[in-house]
Amino acid sequence: MSETFEVLLLDAGKRLDALVSEKSGATRSQATRWVEEGRVRVNRQTVGKSFRPKEGDVVEYDKPEAQPSKSEAQKIPLDIVYEDRDIIVINKPVGMVVHPAPGNPDNTLVNALLYHCGDSLSGIGGEKRPGIVHRIDKETSGLLVAAKNDAAHLSLAAQIKEHGVRRIYYALVVGNLSSDEGTIDRPIGRHPVQRKKMAVISDPVHRSRSAVTHYKVMERFGDFTFVRCELETGRTHQIRVHMASIGHPLAGDELYGGNHTRFEKENKQWITGQCLHAGELRLKHPMTGEDMVFRADLPAEMTVLIEKLQKKGAAAHS
Repeated sequence: MSETFEVLLLDAGKRLDALVSEKSGATRSQATRWVEEGRVRVNRQTVGKSFRPKEGDVVEYDKPEAQPSKSEAQKIPLDIVYEDRDIIVINKPVGMVVHPAPGNPDNTLVNALLYHCGDSLSGIGGEKRPGIVHRIDKETSGLLVAAKNDAAHLSLAAQIKEHGVRRIYYALVVGNLSSDEGTIDRPIGRHPVQRKKMAVISDPVHRSRSAVTHYKVMERFGDFTFVRCELETGRTHQIRVHMASIGHPLAGDELYGGNHTRFEKENKQWITGQCLHAGELRLKHPMTGEDMVFRADLPAEMTVLIEKLQKKGAAAHS
C-alpha cells in the first residue's frame, strides 16, 4: 500500500528515515528498513536513508502488508477501563509484561489483547498486533492505552510525541523530599556498564535523550514520601531514574537503590518491585477529538503500605 506526502518547510532538511517514521507512525528502525529495501522514493527516485528532502519534494512510501503476529493469542483476564472501536484502555496489574521479549515470550498484555481484540488490530510496523504506543514496566501497575486500528495508532503516537497525552503516576519514594514540588530535567540514556539499567547521562556518545518529570508531594511519612509524578517525556524507567538521581529511589526498587530500609524489609509481602502506579491518563480520542480522562485506583499492595505508614506516623505522634 503506497502513501504520499509533500515535504513542508518545517520538515525540510530532516533525514528521510526520520521523516518517514514521523509521517507513517512506524518506528525509526522500521522506516530505515523501508528505505533500505527501496520502499521509499523522493520525487519518484530511490535515495539513501540519510537523504534530506527539501520543501516541496514529494515522498512516497510502500507500507509492507501486515503479517500475522508471531505472538499467540492467550485468554488472560484484563481489567478494561474503557473500550470502543478505536482504542482500549487497560489497568495493567503488577507483574504483567506489556510486550513479548526474550525471557517473557507469553502471558503478556499483547497476548491478552490478541485474544480479546481478535481481528481488530493495528498493523503499523508490518505486524498485526494491538497498537502498543507506550509501555509501562513489568512491576509498575496502571493505565495504558492501545490502538485498535492504524488511524488511531497514528493519532495516539503523534499526541505522545507532541506531549498531548498526560500520564500521571503515583509513587512511594524513600526519604523526605526537601521541596513540596519540583521538576527534574535530566537526560537519560543506557547505563554504560550495567545494561539492564538506565542512568542520567549527558554524554551524547551514549545516546542520552532529554527527560523531564514534574513531581508534587501528596503526603509525607518521615522516612518515605508519597508523590505525584507527571511525565513530560516518556523515557525507559524515567521516574525510577529521576527520583533516584535526587536521592529518593522508589520503595522496593532495588535496581535503582531502593529496598534497603527496615520498613521495606519488614513488608516484603506487599512490595513487588518498585512502588509505582500509572493512576491517570488524559488524551484526545483519536477519531472524535474528545478530551478523555481515565483514572485507576492504587493497587491493594500500595494502599496497604501507605496505610501502614500512616498508622506508624500516627503512633509516633500519639
